[in-house]
Amino acid sequence: MAEQRSSEWYAGTDRNSYIHRAWMRRGLPEDAFDGRPHIAIANTASDLTPCNAHLNEVMESVKAGIYEAGGIPLNLPVVSLGETLVRPTAMLWRNMAAMATEEMLRANPIDGVVLLGGCDKTIPSLLMAAASVDLPAIVVPGGPMKTGYFQGAALGCGTDVWRLSEEMRAGKLTEKQFLRSEASMISGKGHCNTMGTASTMALVAEALGTTIPGLAGTPAADARLLESSHETGRLIVELVAQDRRPSTFLTRGSFQNAIVALAAIGGSTNAVVHLLAIAGRLGIDLTLDDFDAIGSGVPLLVNLQPAGRFLMDDFQRAGGFLAVLKEVRDLLDPTALTVTGKPLVDYLDDAQIWDHEVITLRATPMIPDAGIAVLRGNLAPGGALIKPAAASPELLYHRGRAVVFDTIEDMHARIDDPDLEVDADSVLVLRGCGPKGYPGMPEVANMPLPKKLLEQGVRDMVRICDGRMSGTAYGTVVLHVTPEAAAGGALGIVENGDWIILDVEKRRLTLDVEQEELNKRSPNKATTDGFAKPTRGWEKLYVEHVMGADTGADLDFLQGSSGSTVSRESH
Repeated sequence: MAEQRSSEWYAGTDRNSYIHRAWMRRGLPEDAFDGRPHIAIANTASDLTPCNAHLNEVMESVKAGIYEAGGIPLNLPVVSLGETLVRPTAMLWRNMAAMATEEMLRANPIDGVVLLGGCDKTIPSLLMAAASVDLPAIVVPGGPMKTGYFQGAALGCGTDVWRLSEEMRAGKLTEKQFLRSEASMISGKGHCNTMGTASTMALVAEALGTTIPGLAGTPAADARLLESSHETGRLIVELVAQDRRPSTFLTRGSFQNAIVALAAIGGSTNAVVHLLAIAGRLGIDLTLDDFDAIGSGVPLLVNLQPAGRFLMDDFQRAGGFLAVLKEVRDLLDPTALTVTGKPLVDYLDDAQIWDHEVITLRATPMIPDAGIAVLRGNLAPGGALIKPAAASPELLYHRGRAVVFDTIEDMHARIDDPDLEVDADSVLVLRGCGPKGYPGMPEVANMPLPKKLLEQGVRDMVRICDGRMSGTAYGTVVLHVTPEAAAGGALGIVENGDWIILDVEKRRLTLDVEQEELNKRSPNKATTDGFAKPTRGWEKLYVEHVMGADTGADLDFLQGSSGSTVSRESH
């Protein structure tokens, strides 16, 4: 076997190599340091990331596969982000998790890495790190949870939280019933069982070619997840032997496939910022407009919440991800490779749809044109996103008067005020929620509707925000408005009563106010007072260096790859 990177630490008879070997023995056989590849398992298991808590079990299967193939497996716990718990928002820490993982992969004597992720930010941060350090790497997605039931009905994790919450606020569901559903929402190990960000990023990782084909979407409780994890352990040893690194197989065509897949599955808008950030680490020219240009004609084929009816275990039963990709095969880049060294399209021949209610044929799609739409105009010159598949068709063209909230706290304080001047035609505007302004770009764009309108039967309104929304959410929500208000964007000068025009077909988002009037305005004091002004630590570094959502909200000094070389010894 060729000399490994880890041999730079372990080979030789000098004092330093002695120290490296001696402290690592602890049960390893003597030949562990004779050129066998050392494989890190970047493990995001954590009791405070409940969706990833089972990854220690997955790790053991990966370890067995690595050892079987002649490698030395090494558990490497890395920064883990629990979407439901971390304050002020997990997105604030995505770049830190990526940076910390990158540095640990580079600093340690490893030859390759298996990336264990699940909850929303863990797979993106791991892929960003792997792209930057550029060692052989494979993703194992932790998988969705099985479906839970309440009062005889299936519960979509996340999506039904928003629905049941609005039903309670509308007086259609008692508080006692709402709280009783809590015990049924999370049915066991794994991440959300809807087509939220976690499921989306697992499938997108497969579309990129970074997982064993056919693995993504396997439920966390399914024994086949452990079988594939074992296989992944064997495969990473092969990748090291063949020096198959992310830069050798991830191309612009890989990202084309990811964008096609994103539209076909009705995936989360959060995938846009994550894919842009990963591409930026690889030096691949990917822009916001590529998501519209590539994804605009792609049909929605997956009938899953929040855009449809079913859940992830139904998706797997119906044929899974490869069956979806087979339907849009002609839109995929046939040259884009996977971690196996073979093109992604080579794995589609045997795929089959077993339930056409869950996965539809190309000829009979859920929606003919399901790609995420990129909007521009004087309200979003840098771009904004909307997910038509999750929106109300009648609101895809809308003209309404703005009801403005300067901060998330302002929105919570006033949204249910009976005296709030709002009606069903109003456009709710929330600012101060971008990467700099919050900081971290939280999932708050799908604002709750005013209680008095809920009581009148209103269930959707146009909402505009410089933040994000959960991939499990739904509604006519314009989000990722760029530049954000805190960066001097036009969202900061919108006033109550201003007319706003949303025209998704023409990809326009317009503040319908005379230019002469707009020239007189500047972001008002109340708005700027609500923006984040951290004075120390990660938040200060983040606010000073984070880029806009249109480039992936990465830090400006983390663009590109730094490689795996470390020139200096530690002793």
